[in-house]
Amino acid sequence: MAKKVLIVSYYWPPSGGPGVQRWLKFTKYLPELGYETYVYTPKNPSYPIIDESLEREINPKIKIIHTTIWEPYQLAEKLNPKNKAYKAGHFEQKEQQSFLSKLSVFVRGNFFIPDARFFWVRPSIQFLTKYIEEEKIDILITTGPPHSMHLIGLGLKKRLDHLHWIADFRDPWTDISYHKELKLTNWAAKKHRNLEKEVIQKADVLLATSYTDGENFRQLGARKVEVITNGFEDVKQVSSKDSHFFELTYSGGLEMLRNPLVVWEALAELMKEDKSFAQNLRINFYGALAEDVLQTITENGLEKNVFVHGYVAHKTAIEAINKANILLMSNFDNPASRGIIPGKLFEYMATENPILAIGPTDSDVEKILIQTQTGKYFSYREKEKIKQFIRRLYLQWLNNPRVQLPINKTEVEKFSRKNLTKKLVYLMDNMLKNSYEQ
Repeated sequence: MAKKVLIVSYYWPPSGGPGVQRWLKFTKYLPELGYETYVYTPKNPSYPIIDESLEREINPKIKIIHTTIWEPYQLAEKLNPKNKAYKAGHFEQKEQQSFLSKLSVFVRGNFFIPDARFFWVRPSIQFLTKYIEEEKIDILITTGPPHSMHLIGLGLKKRLDHLHWIADFRDPWTDISYHKELKLTNWAAKKHRNLEKEVIQKADVLLATSYTDGENFRQLGARKVEVITNGFEDVKQVSSKDSHFFELTYSGGLEMLRNPLVVWEALAELMKEDKSFAQNLRINFYGALAEDVLQTITENGLEKNVFVHGYVAHKTAIEAINKANILLMSNFDNPASRGIIPGKLFEYMATENPILAIGPTDSDVEKILIQTQTGKYFSYREKEKIKQFIRRLYLQWLNNPRVQLPINKTEVEKFSRKNLTKKLVYLMDNMLKNSYEQ
């Protein structure tokens, strides 16, 4: 008997950015691992980033179902262009927000619960109830954010009790770092929490992308929790490093709330201490770089060393991180962010280039870096240690531009997309097996 799985995802090619990668890669391998795979996604979404190159990666064996979505962002962006950033979860510092910015954030948090895609929930439940029954689909997977996707799953589970429902949380809901930035009223905050609780407790399985999130979901009453992180695929390339420049590269969007100011300060001090370092240093950004972040870099005297490439095709970003001498990543500077594992971490690891990561102490990123021996992790208050790390790598580069640091390849390989998909298939197989035995 054929095994069938339906994935409900807002983000799908031509959407760019990290949100699309996870299920684009899972669906690449699911058919060859025994699952007829369906993807339900909007026909007319409002994506913050477009990357048409990702459309070429869609497995032709999967079936894609489209229905029309109505969302207010198209209108909101005409009133306030910053809504394009807000819908991607990027927020200005409070003191820099205009009246329109403050108003749009308030409306988003209090009137669009859990998010502005909730208008798609009811018609999707209506459509998919009939579709699932006709196609005899066994397993439903909803992936969020946007967390309104989980409300589709909740509605379908209430109608189709026999349906196996996996709720995939790529990021937390109320515990995500920017949730407190939404200017919530007490009523809205309570509604967010109640909806979150209902999803967590009604789903058959909760998928978490980090160990911390998984533990938090258990505490919130989830029936069963599995941790399947993000991963990498086809990243390692034979690429010659530039012997003329020592390249520190950041891939992905960077806004003020994750601005690694201590790194810019460390680099500025190293430049003053070593003229050759100042001449050889090249800082690359591939992705959306906030203007206020760029300003802090300029204030540290690094403007001549900075190259802002903007958003590029995923393939181009991969080429860039392969050529880097140091790969930079940063997280929000608060304990609530310990469970955030940016997707770029896994692609970074696969290049075998050293990673400089910065964020709250005792984080999941730190655990993975130790496990794989692929880099060093620092807090926002460890400037001297950051300087020592960069200086050591720079001196090694001066001696041999092509030097590769030893990593634990066996541990790194556990995070390949194919191995992670095998883990997902094992989970689904057990769900079906248990239901057959009952």
